[in-house]
Amino acid sequence: KFINGLRVTDKDTMELAEMVLGKVNKSLVQLVESLGVRSIGISGKDGALLKVAKKYSDGQDIGYVGEVTEVNEQIIYDLLEKDFLPIICPVGMDENYHTYNINADDVATAIARADKASKLVFLTDIEGVLEDPNNSETLISKIDTESAKELFESGIITGGMIPKLKNCLEAVQNDVKRVHILDGRLEHSLLIEIFTKKGVGTMIKR
Repeated sequence: KFINGLRVTDKDTMELAEMVLGKVNKSLVQLVESLGVRSIGISGKDGALLKVAKKYSDGQDIGYVGEVTEVNEQIIYDLLEKDFLPIICPVGMDENYHTYNINADDVATAIARADKASKLVFLTDIEGVLEDPNNSETLISKIDTESAKELFESGIITGGMIPKLKNCLEAVQNDVKRVHILDGRLEHSLLIEIFTKKGVGTMIKR
């Protein structure tokens, strides 16, 4: 069940989600290691990397879904300093040590803000932000904070793209210089976006 693009998570689902996310995390570690990059899979619970508070969706209770309140970025710096790529499972704890599922985009945004990243990239299963969700030819290549406001007001942004684009705007308004939404199904999409003038996805800037 989804409310405003956010998945509702009850206690039983939270246990299953943590198990599945842990398995996915280790499979990503395995993949990255096979490419010759040293990586470590960690949870947001490890070392209190991600502290959370219960999240509400427009005042509605969506269960064990957390909102990141604090990032212990020192853990990330320590791993990077030792030449390990951290692969972070989007699960965190509140002040009472209860486990919460966190929207992965929220985690990426919080970490990018804490690290003052110059670039944040979301890999997803669509081409980027589309004027017509059913027509990939309507891709919007660039969005700034003003044009994003118009997109929301006109109703063009719907479903799961609502929280994603809100995260993008939050990032660029808080020290992150550029955010990109790219199609992860397209081979080399990251390189094409960064090293060509037109790119292949949607770039968000202040």
